[in-house]
Amino acid sequence: MLVSERNFFNRLDIRLIALIFVLNVAGLINLFSATHGPHSEGVAALFLQQIIWLAGGWTLFGIMTFIDYIWVNRLVWVIYTLNVLALVYTDFHGKVVLGGQRWIDLHFFRYQPSETMKLALILLLAKILVGKNPQSRGMGLREIIFPAILVLVPFVLTVKQPDLGTGLLLALIGGTLLFFVKIRKGILIFLVTVGMIAIPAAWKFIMKDYQKNRILTFISPDSDPQGKGYNSIQSKIAVGSGQFLGKGFRQGTQSQLEFLPERHTDFIFSVLSEEWGFIGSFLVMLTFIILFFVCFEIASRARDKNGALLVVGVTAYLFWHMFINMGMVIGLLPIVGVPLPLLSYGGSGMLTTMTGLGIISSVAYRRHLF
Repeated sequence: MLVSERNFFNRLDIRLIALIFVLNVAGLINLFSATHGPHSEGVAALFLQQIIWLAGGWTLFGIMTFIDYIWVNRLVWVIYTLNVLALVYTDFHGKVVLGGQRWIDLHFFRYQPSETMKLALILLLAKILVGKNPQSRGMGLREIIFPAILVLVPFVLTVKQPDLGTGLLLALIGGTLLFFVKIRKGILIFLVTVGMIAIPAAWKFIMKDYQKNRILTFISPDSDPQGKGYNSIQSKIAVGSGQFLGKGFRQGTQSQLEFLPERHTDFIFSVLSEEWGFIGSFLVMLTFIILFFVCFEIASRARDKNGALLVVGVTAYLFWHMFINMGMVIGLLPIVGVPLPLLSYGGSGMLTTMTGLGIISSVAYRRHLF
């Protein structure tokens, strides 16, 4: 019995679990402060809801750890198709909040299909790219057309909601997996060129006025400090005012006095920076970086290519969320409404993130079998 228990714990990647737990705790401490200011009666209940999402997330993490990811691989087409259908339904009948039609109201829970679509896309691309056997110089146009279409479908449906930020994340996650498998240099140059040419067309025919305003505000936030540039300016004030050691737990003026918008979701890192300063921000970033290195190590020791691609995909999901969120709150990127994984409030996002991390744990759990 002791030997069996020892083997059980040896197969679990305790480093992965510990790093996720540390980020969860940091997120809860930060969220408590963000939702319990002197005028936060309307959002205080979100803290308790987040604990429920975390409990559900860890349950999914455990389930995914002990389910062989090969079994999940058999259902990827069903998972992808259901998510596409959910996106289509959302585009026509979804709940509208703050101008975005992105949720399906299940009464007890507002489900955001574009969040779970990220994971569905990772699962399907990993399955398809396993079968690719490109030449040494990489995949050509013929090999990438089908995977590109699989990325394009949810991208278009998500941008239509409109949710350009999540649409770009889908493209970045899919692009990362394709780049990891390897694309021919000529094809890569061609795709980048097409993307650059498409930017003016997207600006004129696809992007909404508020999305254009975010870009213009990013270039010149002081042009409308009380209007379009307000979010960016208040976020940078919060981050900068934390200085080296921060103002202390629940002592941040920007968050506690509600000058900082969406402080429990998109701008949760601004709350962290104001209250815990450079030290707190650096430690959270360092924890994420260590988590990424652990994930890369798990991918390198996966028992098969499918497992490695799954880990790379979920790691890309975490990285791009972190990179874009932190970049936008400190003014290095436009405001696009991307949450910070494991720290921002959100049901669909938290459950999806923990499920993805559970898949990484599943790959790590089975690397000792061979």
